[in-house]
Amino acid sequence: MYVGKITGKVVSTQKDKGLEGLKLLIVQPLANDLKPKGKQIIAIDTIKQAGEGDIVYLAKSGESSLPLKLDQELIPSDAGIVGIIDYYHNE
Repeated sequence: MYVGKITGKVVSTQKDKGLEGLKLLIVQPLANDLKPKGKQIIAIDTIKQAGEGDIVYLAKSGESSLPLKLDQELIPSDAGIVGIIDYYHNE
């Protein structure tokens, strides 16, 4: 699990069947000090409320689709947004 900031959204005319109907967002992973860390990734918005500029909590790879409670076990994804962070304090 890690933190990231939503920087945009993905518009796709064709998706894997497992991704149909799901919102895909571009997320910049963040370090503990909330500075960019690494490359941007595509994440599934499993909470269906996240938007550009939000700081979010992410699950990686296989765990990213678990909150969706789909019939199939896993769907292809790099990450899944599992929460929006309202306040972040780093000591």
